[in-house]
Amino acid sequence: MNTDTDLLILGAGPTGLYAAYYARIRGLRTVVVDALPELGGQVAALYPEKEIYDVAGLPAVKGKDLVRQLVEQAGDDVEYFLGRQAVDLDRDGDVLTVRTDDDERIRTRAVLVAGGIGSFRPRPLDAADRYAGRGAAYFVTDLGDYRDRDVVVVGGGDSALDWALALHPIAGSVTLVHRRDRFRAHAASVDELRRRGATIHTNAEVTAAHGTDSLELVEVLRHEHGDTVRLPAQKLIAALGFTAQLGPLRTWGLELHGQHIVVGRDMATNVPGVYAAGDIAEYPGKVRLMSVGFGEAATAVNHIAHRIDDDAPLFPGHSTDAGPVPS
Repeated sequence: MNTDTDLLILGAGPTGLYAAYYARIRGLRTVVVDALPELGGQVAALYPEKEIYDVAGLPAVKGKDLVRQLVEQAGDDVEYFLGRQAVDLDRDGDVLTVRTDDDERIRTRAVLVAGGIGSFRPRPLDAADRYAGRGAAYFVTDLGDYRDRDVVVVGGGDSALDWALALHPIAGSVTLVHRRDRFRAHAASVDELRRRGATIHTNAEVTAAHGTDSLELVEVLRHEHGDTVRLPAQKLIAALGFTAQLGPLRTWGLELHGQHIVVGRDMATNVPGVYAAGDIAEYPGKVRLMSVGFGEAATAVNHIAHRIDDDAPLFPGHSTDAGPVPS
């Protein structure tokens, strides 16, 4: 199959979705490809129920609600190819062709990589892996599933603390297990969880899980005490972080800095016609916030529009000057 478009966006997370909206402002036909089967990227996969606080004008918004509004803002003209991964990049003059892993060929004038951290997978918790989908999970998709349950959260980063705090008011009990005595999470989150009276085991690890048809309890080895305690647990969240890979993008000739793509002030990479924005983009002084990604998306799309058409102004004016963008 072949598809022609003006702009191909790789990544359907917040940055990619906002870029699709801004491309509509600039009158660009847009295709969005994402390896995940649903829109929203990391937000949808990792924390749809968590509150996000760094989006301008929204004091707090749940991840799933932000994604829904971004999709609505992008409009109906965007073509989405979900559950597909971009594999190969070929060039014929000014036209780029990206092949996906299901052999779709997308001919485009420009590519914007907005893939966050690239493809990612959670770090496994071997002791509880056999109960995956039967009480053990790496992401929380619905807080209601944890109501009145005994919940064990494993991890010491921001995600672990955020889940523990979010679940504490509705779960029957919340216990946090962290293998170190220091947390990577914000100190204020740790203090707040302690203030609420949640049980916290540090220098400890989950070594075993038990249950008949589903998870019923876990064993926690407490290194400092030299003993093992058995905790009731109908639910376990392994918030141990995740590993990220750029995958086939590494073969595209892009200048890389670790897992990130180096860009200039116009968000262009060293490969003509290929741009990057959001967490995956790298430049001196980079700050990885969602709000920064939105600005980078607009910058990239404006430069792409001007690249495609020399007569198109780099700055199209403010959206308030033109009124609502037609659906």
